[in-house]
Amino acid sequence: MPSRAVMNDDPLAAVMAPPPDETPDERAIRIQREDEARRISDAIDDAIKQERVMQKRKKVVKLLLLGQSESGKSTTLRQFQRLYTPSAFREERILWRAVIQLNLVRSVRKILDAISDHQDVILESTSGGEDDYDDNAPYVHPDLHELKMRLLPLRHIEQLLIAKLVPPGEDEASGFGYFPASVVAPPAASSASMSVASGSISSGRYTHGYSHSLSQRNQEIFVRPGMALKGFVARGKGSIGGRPSSASNSMDGPDEPTIVIHECCRDIQALWRDRSAREILRRRKIKLEEQSGFFLDDLDRIGSLRYLPSDDDVLKARLKTVGVAEYIFELETAAGRDSGTEWRIIDVGGSRSQVPTWVPFFDTVDAIIFLAPISGFDLALAEDPSVNRLEDSVLLWKMICSNELLAHVELVLFLNKCDILDKKLKSGVRLSKYVRSFQDRSNDSETVQKYFRAKFNAIQREHSPAPRKFYGFCTSVTEITTTSGILASVRDMVLREHLKRSRLI
Repeated sequence: MPSRAVMNDDPLAAVMAPPPDETPDERAIRIQREDEARRISDAIDDAIKQERVMQKRKKVVKLLLLGQSESGKSTTLRQFQRLYTPSAFREERILWRAVIQLNLVRSVRKILDAISDHQDVILESTSGGEDDYDDNAPYVHPDLHELKMRLLPLRHIEQLLIAKLVPPGEDEASGFGYFPASVVAPPAASSASMSVASGSISSGRYTHGYSHSLSQRNQEIFVRPGMALKGFVARGKGSIGGRPSSASNSMDGPDEPTIVIHECCRDIQALWRDRSAREILRRRKIKLEEQSGFFLDDLDRIGSLRYLPSDDDVLKARLKTVGVAEYIFELETAAGRDSGTEWRIIDVGGSRSQVPTWVPFFDTVDAIIFLAPISGFDLALAEDPSVNRLEDSVLLWKMICSNELLAHVELVLFLNKCDILDKKLKSGVRLSKYVRSFQDRSNDSETVQKYFRAKFNAIQREHSPAPRKFYGFCTSVTEITTTSGILASVRDMVLREHLKRSRLI
């Protein structure tokens, strides 16, 4: 028979066939083993089927974080992690030490660079004649020169810390210098930002692209989503891709950056408290206290050889990210009916050139948290000094509200950095100088927050394709207690709307 011939020629059948001289005992053992193998295979199949059923039943909530650069998106994500995956957050706190140390060193670098620039200007003016000299220019005391020399080792530490955070082959991400986050906006540009009663912007539509006028010095290191902090900071001892071994992260004792910062601690404090240095910063409109990653007031703790970051330190740390990253986690804490829900929080870059990357996520998202740093009403974008930061946030909010893909997506507005806003208003900065429609209202924090909330609400009502409820919160996302309550409310709201759309409630 042809079929029998084919079967007899099948090499697999020949291998699987029992031996021709198999004894009864051997046959019993073989059958027992085959039954066991079949049982294991069936158990694997059943497990796969159950997993597929669970995946179908599993609630997946997608949340998108949007806002301009330095609006607080990454801090909001860390707050979610601290609240709902606390064990993982605690384990990774030590890994933020290098980031916090780099933030500190870069603050020192900004002061030193400002002093050097000031000295250059004074030198040029004196060489040009007495008419060009500013009699009120701050005098740079010789003690400052000595401080600068004693703080030179921090330049080496800056490179070591960057080597720890930026992997080999990504040197373009480690440009030394800084983005001057507190560039003061020209009043004429910013005063038009909210001059229309409805909240619309008279300056036109939102545009993309970097300003090419920035010098190479004004750069900031960044990491891509694939460069997990844990993967590059905690890779262990030894060299990293040929880089210095002192850049490795030893958890057994203080590493070189910790030791050098400890030794320079008093000099850093003296530099920060120096009156002429403060006056130079004021004249050059450099407001370190308003920038994320400011730790000069915490030197006593951070300069310790046994320094371990606190929750507050991790939330305040500044680490610029570019690109789009999706963070997937299930709530570890008992959160009622939403326990077991898989949350996918998508953090996208906030720079102007990255705004087009937002759109592909619009059609699958359940809710959006949009962060608008209202303390920046007197500041300009670092990447484009001709654009006021508040105006940029308003244009982005208008774009989000009017997008047809988001017509049925819940929008949550965080009017962020209210702590900085309060300090700025109390220092005498008047909002009406930059926002004409504010007019002669009281220049206190409560009135200003209420004003901004009403304006953003008006924009949502005017530009939304369909009616939607307004969820607006005045926040300082680096603050733990109040933000925890706000995020809990947002979590409940997002989950409730998700269940309604899924017809589960």
